[in-house]
Amino acid sequence: MDSVYLDLQRVCEQAPGLNLLCVGDIMLDRFVYGRVNRISPEAPIPVLFQTSETCMPGAVGNVARNTVSLGAKCSVISTVGGDAEADELISLLEAETGMSAALTKSPDRRTTVKVRYISSGQQLLRVDSEQTGKLSPDAEAELVASIVTLGQSAQAILLSDYAKGVVTDAVIQACLMASEKNGIPLIVDPKGLDFQKYGAASLIKPNVSELSAVIGLPLETDEQVEAALKVAVDTFSADGILLTRSEKGLSYLRRGGEVRHFAAEKREVFDVSGAGDTSLAAIGIALASGASLDAAAQFALIASGIAVGKAGTAVVTNDEMQRTIHLKQAERREDPSQPIEQLVRNWRAQGLSVGFTNGCFDILHAGHLSALEFAASHCDRLVVGLNSDASVSRLKGPERPVNGEHDRASLLRGLKPVDAVAIFEEDTPFELIKRIQPDVLVKGGDYTPETVVGADIVAANGGRVIIAPLLEGRSTTSIIEKTRKS
Repeated sequence: MDSVYLDLQRVCEQAPGLNLLCVGDIMLDRFVYGRVNRISPEAPIPVLFQTSETCMPGAVGNVARNTVSLGAKCSVISTVGGDAEADELISLLEAETGMSAALTKSPDRRTTVKVRYISSGQQLLRVDSEQTGKLSPDAEAELVASIVTLGQSAQAILLSDYAKGVVTDAVIQACLMASEKNGIPLIVDPKGLDFQKYGAASLIKPNVSELSAVIGLPLETDEQVEAALKVAVDTFSADGILLTRSEKGLSYLRRGGEVRHFAAEKREVFDVSGAGDTSLAAIGIALASGASLDAAAQFALIASGIAVGKAGTAVVTNDEMQRTIHLKQAERREDPSQPIEQLVRNWRAQGLSVGFTNGCFDILHAGHLSALEFAASHCDRLVVGLNSDASVSRLKGPERPVNGEHDRASLLRGLKPVDAVAIFEEDTPFELIKRIQPDVLVKGGDYTPETVVGADIVAANGGRVIIAPLLEGRSTTSIIEKTRKS
């Protein structure tokens, strides 16, 4: 297992020993399910025949649910009203294994409740009941005291701001002080147009629409994102900004660093409800475990990818994460640091056939891609032998290659048909073929199977030698000549 997946697996393994502090607005999410068979005679609206109802903690409560589901323990700090919904919410939290609740009851407030009416997987209506006024001085003081006390035993603080009144300036300052005093990260899921109020948080995690509204810049392309993140880091006191970009993945910039982009896997999205809460919990657990921000970003993408495949505000489990990480590791193609012989042995141990083709691939063009696709169609895994710079110069002349061997190898690795690239120094790949012993040898051009270098090696092992058809009119030499004439 390569280092990336070792880091992610280590996060899963360390999660049970972690304790996170989840601070912010909390609400009761109620889901009313039923079927619609007719339109009301009283008004042109559907009539929902209720069949079931479920309730769960939302907002910071959902962050906490994902935190314990991902394997860690957590304490929830928030404020509820003095009503029956508050009692219901407290009961739900207490029923969660690994979770403790420090909820301040304010008799003068109303617990935030969101009721969603659903039929055939579609929301028909959402009804919100809430009160977002200022907290009483006593309620605020109780929240601050809980943060000070519980922060001493936490490995990270997750601040979830839903603009319902709990995340006051005093609460933010208490989180910042606990973060600094205890040497633990503070990760903020923000709300509103004032990110400066979060002070020197370790990380602020807005989505595209939130950050665009705050700094007034478009965030469609990677270049626009990079410019916006630089403005945000220069404008606000936080150490870093991590931008969630829905189907485009996420990007982040830490003060003094470079923008990093992480692509999300393309998949059918069923329900994005609560995916932001899931990613906040995942980032918090990863950073609490001591993982790098790169690893935390990848961990969050995997977790949110699982979450959107579920209906409603579903949680992601530690077991699901470990299974997905193992699957991704198994699907990983080439680790450039791994000897090619070991990679081929691993594939053969899985019962996979190994193909081989070779070339200079100096300037990639459609003819190259066509040949590689043809070669890949005749095997399970394709290794490309690549002439080194010195080898290309001997074969093509002192002005070649145009692109260095490492650039050429990197471009080849980015192509879908290619599973591994091996650079060889000789004029022919004969020695490389001897080491790999491919099952299929593919060569394009005016060759016969008997005249292809290495054909005797492959034939002796019962393998096949195949000649790939050429795509007419495409060659690196002609491209170079056209460039010179222009």
